[in-house]
Amino acid sequence: MTEDFWVFERDAHSRGVHYVAGIDEAGRGPLAGPVVAAAVVLPSSFPIPDIADSKTLTPKKRSRLYDDIYRHAVSVGIGVVDAVEIDRINILQAALLAMLFSVENLRPRPGYLLIDGNTPIHTELPQQVIPKGDSRSISIAAASIIAKVTRDRLMVLYDEEYPQFGFRRHKGYPTKDHKAAIRKYGSCPIHRKTFRGVREFVSA
Repeated sequence: MTEDFWVFERDAHSRGVHYVAGIDEAGRGPLAGPVVAAAVVLPSSFPIPDIADSKTLTPKKRSRLYDDIYRHAVSVGIGVVDAVEIDRINILQAALLAMLFSVENLRPRPGYLLIDGNTPIHTELPQQVIPKGDSRSISIAAASIIAKVTRDRLMVLYDEEYPQFGFRRHKGYPTKDHKAAIRKYGSCPIHRKTFRGVREFVSA
C-alpha cells in the first residue's frame, strides 16, 4: 500500500474535526438479503496495524478484526436495508440509505464523514467521497470489515430459515448453486425480486 492509510483522517483532524467516521457497505451484488452499511470512528491511537479492505481478507481474519475494531473504536454504527426496500428504491439508493442509517447510529456524532465510492449520502454533515476508499482510508477499511461480517452473519441466520437456498455458503451472491436453487424453488421473502436471476422465477 503506497498511500498513507491515515491521510484522510489526519487531514480532517488538522482542520479541527474531533470525530471522523469512515463509512462503507456490503451486499450490493447479491440476489438475496439486505444491504448492510457500517460507520466507524477510530481513535488516533488505534493499535491494530493489519486493517485492510475486507475483500482482501480471509473470513477468519475478518472475524478477528471485527472483534478488534469493536473493542477499540470510539463508535460503531450499523445500517440495514432489506430486500423489500431494495426492490422499491433500487440498490444504489438502498446502499446510500443504509450508510445514512449507520451514521445516525453513531454516538458521539461525527464531525466529518469519509464515504467509500463516488456518491455522497443525504446528510448535512460535511463529507468526502473517496473512490476505492476501503483501500485508502483506515476508517473506511474498518467499516468495510464491520459491514461484511455483520451481513455474512445475518445470511447465516437466514440459512436456518430458508435452508434450501444455501445462504450460509454463498451469502446470497449469484453462484451456480444459488441460481439452481432459485430455478428449483422460486424466490423466498429475502430475495431481491427486481434483480435479474430472481425476477424470472418470482413465486406468486
